[in-house]
Amino acid sequence: MTNTPTTPAGWYPDPRGGPHPRWWDGNQWTENVQEPYSAASAGAIPAAAAAGTKVYNLWIWLVVFLPFISLPLLFTIDFGTLLNPAYVNDDQAAMEAQLAILTSPGVVAVTLVSWLAAAATIFCAYRDWKWLVAAGVPKPFHWAWSFIGLAGYPVYAIGRAVITKRRTGHGSAVLWATIGMIVLSVIVAIAWSVSLVAGMVEQMGPLGP
Repeated sequence: MTNTPTTPAGWYPDPRGGPHPRWWDGNQWTENVQEPYSAASAGAIPAAAAAGTKVYNLWIWLVVFLPFISLPLLFTIDFGTLLNPAYVNDDQAAMEAQLAILTSPGVVAVTLVSWLAAAATIFCAYRDWKWLVAAGVPKPFHWAWSFIGLAGYPVYAIGRAVITKRRTGHGSAVLWATIGMIVLSVIVAIAWSVSLVAGMVEQMGPLGP
């Protein structure tokens, strides 16, 4: 087409060779170019946060460490009554001993602290998620994943670290701290098992005549 006043205003193929239609106002070509519409681009969210976006706060560190707060309490549980040789042939006494263990201060403390820590972790995950949104991190890992922590899996901390790393370029410290706490929990569990076995051996006394 030619640039004449008789051509009505509208979108026409770009005479400059651009891929998108350009607006002809009836007298001349303007700088307005029509971008193709798509549902995805209409509600698109930036894939990356602005440079320098902060990703660490108190809430995420509480999410990492709170689930392991009950570990030292394992050593307060006394299994000595279960190791009494007198219970081997006395089912009633053995059952009473097991009930006594389940209601002992150590077990009650571990159970109570574990559930309180789990609830606090979910709350902290929510606050951390809100903090990341306010800080400008696009679509941070959703806090609802923290409910899986009730089953003992630190999904939120790991997922948060991975997604935040993608969005901002940093945030891996949360992942490494979580892995470190998992390794520490394994070491503590092994130490607890060893102490339990040692107690059993001591309770049984020396072998031989």
